[in-house]
Amino acid sequence: MDKKLPKSMEEMIKNVREKLGNEKKLGDMFEKCFTNTLDTTVKHMEDGTTYVITGDIPAMWLRDSVCQLRPYLILAKEDEEVADTIEGLVNRLYRCIQSDAYANAFNEKGDGMCWEKDETDMGPYIWERKYEIDSLCFPIQLSYLLWKNTGRTSHFNEDFKKAVSIILNVWRTEQNHEANSPYRFIRKNCYFTDTLSRDGKGSFVKPNIGMTWSGFRPSDDACVYGYLVPSNMFAVVVLEYIAQIAELVLKDEKLKEEALSFSKEIREAIENYAVLKNYEFGKVYAYEIDGFGQYLLMDDANVPSLLSIPYLGYVDFKDEVYQNTRKMILSEQNPYFYKGTKAQGIGSPHTPVNYIWHISLGMQGLTSDDREYKKQILDTIAATDGGTNMMHEGFHVDQPEKFTRDWFSWANAVFCELVLDYCGYKVER
Repeated sequence: MDKKLPKSMEEMIKNVREKLGNEKKLGDMFEKCFTNTLDTTVKHMEDGTTYVITGDIPAMWLRDSVCQLRPYLILAKEDEEVADTIEGLVNRLYRCIQSDAYANAFNEKGDGMCWEKDETDMGPYIWERKYEIDSLCFPIQLSYLLWKNTGRTSHFNEDFKKAVSIILNVWRTEQNHEANSPYRFIRKNCYFTDTLSRDGKGSFVKPNIGMTWSGFRPSDDACVYGYLVPSNMFAVVVLEYIAQIAELVLKDEKLKEEALSFSKEIREAIENYAVLKNYEFGKVYAYEIDGFGQYLLMDDANVPSLLSIPYLGYVDFKDEVYQNTRKMILSEQNPYFYKGTKAQGIGSPHTPVNYIWHISLGMQGLTSDDREYKKQILDTIAATDGGTNMMHEGFHVDQPEKFTRDWFSWANAVFCELVLDYCGYKVER
């Protein structure tokens, strides 16, 4: 290891191995994945913030960085240094949002590095500028979870207030994307999912239905229809978080009421527009809609997803519409559900056909209330690591040694959270 591990991490690894008993393979995988994020992706900056690369890409995604550190919230309850690392990340994320709320990934330095020379309002700190609702949700979520798991409130500072104000403004603006949004994105000479149609505006949606528009999914693929349902659900939840923070920490009644009202508005729109009657499964949630009646019935492995709805906190695991939706997306009615000789689960249009994602398998376990089912998922994951003791993006359903991304920190983190959950350690909400 390049870095000395926190004592709390060493103790947790020991405890998890004891709870797993003779499951040496799972114990080895947990240790490698749990330490890998801290050892290889986290950098403490001179200004006190934390910069977290996604793995094999040298940039920080707002979404991925939060997910990568999420399992460490369990350590942060007792370990001030780990809590400082997480607080350093949220403070950096606030600054990223202030610099450009439409960007999804940022550079460590203002050196102009980027994924591609896109036609959009790029800046020297922006690695990529694909607008995704979840990129603004995750920093708020981590701020809230840091408070709930440690009692800290020092990160609810002026940068937090500015970032929240910007987020609310962007989401309001994007309720009428066609008329009000300044955002455009064009990438030349690429696959169609990497750019937006109509001269960078994206497909036309019905304005002012209550939901907020997203250009791209958490996979960084373009939305087919601009109202991305799981991401709007996530916005509902984090707006409720903002209301709690405003009431109990900031003592800001105006912000509390604004956030609650906005959350209710989006939730009502989801329930009115995105709940559909499926011939086999009954009432289900669509993945994307346009407000005019067009919709997609599918799910993508990336979070937020329909599978992750209770994990995000939008509804309880036992909710009838969620259960119907879960059955649908874990069946062949979902075009990205794959079955093979080694595994079955959800993949993504972002990766090849018949490639299941470890993130989606982990989410299957994390959204179940059945401990034995969680163990079955863990066993499947252990059997599909391609002999690396680490997680990947996608792997082939028949040949797990064929996989994409041999270093993908977000997937490692989801696996670790499932192991911790199975062993009785949970992130408080």
